Amino acid sequence: MIKTSSPSKSDVPDTNRQFEEVIAECRDLFVRKLKDYGPSWRIMRPSSLTDQIFIKAKRIRSIETKGVALVDEGIRPELIAIVNYGIIALIQLEFGYSDRVDVDSEWAVREYDRQAKAALELMKKKNHDYDEAWRGMRSSSYTDLILTKINRTKEIEGHNGQTTVSEGIDANYMDMINYAVFGLIKNKYSE
Repeated sequence: MIKTSSPSKSDVPDTNRQFEEVIAECRDLFVRKLKDYGPSWRIMRPSSLTDQIFIKAKRIRSIETKGVALVDEGIRPELIAIVNYGIIALIQLEFGYSDRVDVDSEWAVREYDRQAKAALELMKKKNHDYDEAWRGMRSSSYTDLILTKINRTKEIEGHNGQTTVSEGIDANYMDMINYAVFGLIKNKYSE
């Protein structure tokens, strides 16, 4: 008879900790870019942010498909950009865009942290219900799901944000953020 043992607690990945570590990495880049540019993104409409995320996801898919990148940046920086643009998009959805930079960097970081915390809380709930199913997925599936969420978001934007039975734009941004974080976790921890 083959003896099997349950994995020890130390063998089970701590998704919450990994999520927080990856978000901290994304936040660090966000803060450093604020020092360079300030919150210049305040002028961007959510639809422009959707397009920015689209560009990043298409580049990831291109690299995954072709197996090579001619620009000396890999997939990881693009996933970080998706997280950061997704969080910025949530901020813009809530506060609207501006014709000028109308906030300071301190406010921007505070709002970033609030939206990142909301993404973590959503991930915890979904991870409970789906029982860490994302760990069994291929990283390329995250890319495809992000692209699907982008297409859904563009469709909803084309309907002036109105849906009849579907989740709204904010829920799609949250999912894009979480799929990108899952990709970053897999990349960082070589799962």
